[in-house]
Amino acid sequence: MSRTFEDLVAEAEAVSVDGWDFSWLHGRAEEQRPSWGYQRLMSERLGRVSAALDIQTGGGEVLAGARRLPPVMAATESWPPNIARATGLLHPLGALVVADADEPPLPFADEAFDLVTSRHPVTVWWQEIARVLRPGGTYLSQQVGHASVAELAEYFLGPPPPGDLRRRHPDDARREAEAAGLEVVDLRFESLPMAFFDVGAVIYFLRKVIWIVPGFTVERHRDRLRELHDRIEAEGAFTARSTRFLIEARKPA
Repeated sequence: MSRTFEDLVAEAEAVSVDGWDFSWLHGRAEEQRPSWGYQRLMSERLGRVSAALDIQTGGGEVLAGARRLPPVMAATESWPPNIARATGLLHPLGALVVADADEPPLPFADEAFDLVTSRHPVTVWWQEIARVLRPGGTYLSQQVGHASVAELAEYFLGPPPPGDLRRRHPDDARREAEAAGLEVVDLRFESLPMAFFDVGAVIYFLRKVIWIVPGFTVERHRDRLRELHDRIEAEGAFTARSTRFLIEARKPA
């Protein structure tokens, strides 16, 4: 027997969205992962360096999954619930978590790190990344690409302005990295299927990934959510596509 719209809404509104762990969606939504395996790549790079920085670490879950952290490991985060979560997770591993507003400058000295990493950063300050990297150092990041989950955004907000579909394009990331003096040594892009199997999964996702539908609340979008619930009940899922790109850039020696 399927659950009612009100039950699904109440459950999704009550659950915590702190951190960057999406395990609550297990069995309720699915998304194909990029083929390159970001956490494995990040872990390999961390094992080769003496000092590293993870920018916008979220709740620290991705960094904590690395096999071994370097002797000097720092992470930044701006959202207070995530700062507390990341501190509890990463401090026992020897990593320092620094509260940072995600605005330049980064709170570190010039040429402080051999490696800078970031998974799904909201903003990328390329000049600051170049500044804190040592000569020969590397920036490795998996980022959300252009028009990611556009189907879901359009369902709630209507068709986007044409320029919005270009935002976060990997070609722009390459150009900005090179303008900061970095050499892009790897750039890969993939468009991946994703599906939501109940309206509660959609609510949880939009509460957590706040830039998909800015200003999203259940109360504000209740009518559209109810229509979406009926659609998922009839069709089995709401489908969309997420876009991701991997970029690796090196500071010249």
